Amino acid sequence: MAVRKIIHIDMDAFFASIEQREHPELRGRPVIVGGQPNSRGVVSTCSYEARKYGVHSAMASAAAYRLCPQAVFLPVNMELYQQVSNAVMEILHEYTDMVEPVSIDEAYLDVTVNKKGMPSATLIAQDIRRQIWLRTRLTASAGVSYNKFLAKSASDVNKPNGLKVIPPAEAESFIAALPIEKFHGIGKVTAQQMRRLGIADGTALRARSLEELVSAFGKTGVYYYEIAHGIDHRPVEPFWERKSLGREVTLPQDCTDADQLLAVLRELASDLEHALDRLYLAGKTITLKVKFSDFQQITRSHTGKQFFQQADPIFDAARMLLWKTEAGHRPVRLLGIYVSGFPEKPQDDYYQPELPF
Repeated sequence: MAVRKIIHIDMDAFFASIEQREHPELRGRPVIVGGQPNSRGVVSTCSYEARKYGVHSAMASAAAYRLCPQAVFLPVNMELYQQVSNAVMEILHEYTDMVEPVSIDEAYLDVTVNKKGMPSATLIAQDIRRQIWLRTRLTASAGVSYNKFLAKSASDVNKPNGLKVIPPAEAESFIAALPIEKFHGIGKVTAQQMRRLGIADGTALRARSLEELVSAFGKTGVYYYEIAHGIDHRPVEPFWERKSLGREVTLPQDCTDADQLLAVLRELASDLEHALDRLYLAGKTITLKVKFSDFQQITRSHTGKQFFQQADPIFDAARMLLWKTEAGHRPVRLLGIYVSGFPEKPQDDYYQPELPF
């Protein structure tokens, strides 16, 4: 079997970089995109200038302000970010149809066979990064290797605006030196558990047998064993099917007022109608998400006979679900509405060419 050529493209500080592009006066300054510092919102993305102060994604905006009070805080402009993401994805598809979007700002490509007939994945990655810069004035980092795990790991090495190649001959040494926290698929809690077991890096992880890892981590132990040995057979899957679409909001203050909660639900339903319309989607299931002031989170769902796409039916279903919770009696911190149960596309719509391995 031919060695696969996998590229992972990751846009650098995507939301913040777009804002700096749109507002040249912000270039070189710490920019934080997300909630305002006097709100209970969180950081969505921050520029590298802000990261130097310890600011990071998912941090409370108030905490980010304490670390970097001179930062410029901006709200999320998702419509703009999605437009730029679409432009980036179009560039990627000029090289191959084997593109797997992971999120709005990153994707895997399988360029083993590619539209340009280029034999070098490294040259393709360089060309992609150049085209992204020329057409969007944004930088991207890239990782190149023979599987998804190594390509993803490689793209983190020389950020921002960097490229890292891990050929098969160098995979073992790269993995051996990789801190356990840097392994894609090993989260913070699992990393702490591994360190308690004396597993601090790739060398220590590789020293554990398959049986030991399965005993400690269950079925996931098989994945940890394989990536420690440079094994990752996961294909690049170009056809990603959205399972749900939702909108949620953290309230400015904990709320027990039923009228206010309903007003929030109506606004969320209106936002969802626009989002569903843009994506030509409709679903049969409405899910209400409620987080109370003590951070307990619950969901309630309703599946109808007709498809939900317009704001009024979405709101009516969400309102019905709200009365099945303790909202109005217990203070509510967050509300969200999600639509799922989208119709399956006919199999004829999906065609994946076979690669001549």
